[in-house]
Amino acid sequence: MSRLRHLLAFGVASFAFALAAQAQDAPAASPAASVDAKPAALADFDAYVDAVRKQFDVPGIAVAIVKDGRIVMEFGSGVRKLGEPAKVDAHTQFAIASNTKAFTAASLAILADEKKLDMNDRVIDRLPWFQMSDPYVTREMRVRDLLAHRSGLSLGAGDLLYWPATTYTTQEVVQRLRYVPLTNSFRAEYAYDNILFAVAGLVIEQVSGKPWADFVRERIFTPLGMTESQTHAPTSIGANDDIATGHAKFDFKDLKPVAPMSWNNNQAAGGIYSSVHDLSKWMTMQLDGGRYTDSAGKQQQLFSEKRQAEMWSLITPIHINEPSVPELKAAKPNFSGYGEGWFVSDYRGHKLVWHTGGWPGMVSRVTLVPDLKLGVVVLTNQESGAAFQAVTMRALDAFMEAPKTDWIAAYAASVKKAESGADDSMKQHEAARMKGAKPSLPLDGYAGTYRDPWYGDVKVTKEGGKLVMRFTKTAQLTGTLEPWQHDTFIAHWNDRSLNGDAFVNFALDPDGKVREVRMEPVSPLTDFSFDFQDLRLTPVKD
Repeated sequence: MSRLRHLLAFGVASFAFALAAQAQDAPAASPAASVDAKPAALADFDAYVDAVRKQFDVPGIAVAIVKDGRIVMEFGSGVRKLGEPAKVDAHTQFAIASNTKAFTAASLAILADEKKLDMNDRVIDRLPWFQMSDPYVTREMRVRDLLAHRSGLSLGAGDLLYWPATTYTTQEVVQRLRYVPLTNSFRAEYAYDNILFAVAGLVIEQVSGKPWADFVRERIFTPLGMTESQTHAPTSIGANDDIATGHAKFDFKDLKPVAPMSWNNNQAAGGIYSSVHDLSKWMTMQLDGGRYTDSAGKQQQLFSEKRQAEMWSLITPIHINEPSVPELKAAKPNFSGYGEGWFVSDYRGHKLVWHTGGWPGMVSRVTLVPDLKLGVVVLTNQESGAAFQAVTMRALDAFMEAPKTDWIAAYAASVKKAESGADDSMKQHEAARMKGAKPSLPLDGYAGTYRDPWYGDVKVTKEGGKLVMRFTKTAQLTGTLEPWQHDTFIAHWNDRSLNGDAFVNFALDPDGKVREVRMEPVSPLTDFSFDFQDLRLTPVKD
């Protein structure tokens, strides 16, 4: 959860902010470590990954492939941080963001196997204080519903409660869920959310008696020997730490490192850092029906095959759009949906079980092909979904003996189209803008404290002849308000890595006083976790 960035349908739409960029010079890919020889189609895979990295301006990429219970290859390409020599390798840790959701689903599966809960338990029977904005949904919400994105919440609803990093606790986040509006009927259709995984994390804590992080570490990391994984983001990265630094295109243009973010109030949605070496163990266990070999060499079962089948079964169908560009036609699935912490779809006649993740400066993808006993993980330290897509698709094609496709060119075309669409959107705003239109009120007339039922307070102050907006629980959401036209301004956040500037409209009452403030992102490339559109800010009287 995270910067909480996620791909739309597999291979159909590219990551909204996957911007094309100039290739940069960086160290070549490190030699691939392999247990088994590569298939012939992947003989040049190291060079291919390096080409992907340069095409999409990604400082570092780590890849691992497992097949039939063995590691085929694991390696890194590029550097951990721009301007520094340390290379990415198979042991470099990245934020895996929403790939964490499968670990939360697995935790619930373990508890269900132990008869400590049932996936059909009502949430209020586990958390009596839990409440949605609709009483019926509150009463009928089941544990399984927390994992399936069919609650009636809108896309990314409530994300501003924890991203960018806020001072709310996890329980405070979930308690505020009662004020987050529902925009659809319960279980009617798919809309990706993160906030209900915070609820799932609290259910795990209530049932197990342990913090979510301790449960995942003790019941998953330790048994699988995942010693290169942690359940929190590092607050700082030392020179000797094999941890990647995230990179973002500031103002959608200039690639720079972003500060590490510590995110503790919705870890169950996206809090894990891991390496491709560790995730190879995770994928191998998944592909073997929950089985693994412990440190003593004995076969163990992390969760039952029955529970795994349920996690991998389609619960919520997802509408399939046409590919954004013709070059991606081969990637269009025949079915698509979400299970419990996993997306499910198909590619070339094979069922795929997969997920993506996004964090400030990092995006990733984990893909399982159950009938081939194949797993592919791609971790990157730049916000380019096109990069991990191109790497994943090339690996899948190699093992499916598919016709060769130039996935680099295909995703580059999709990125170019997305950028062009964003430019057109801004041009339309500019064309509709009344040039020279000034604010209706003196700037002091817009200043004040405004309150939204679910987020809380946002303050607007006049400082140095300009208006400054501050989200009181989110330090990064501080910026100046530039007059746009009439009573509409643009919030330019001081942190230019966010790429989340927003229109801010002050609605006036008949007496010329601010009655309500509404917001919406300026660019269509802005991450959906900036759910400004759900805010209903009204003045707080002194």
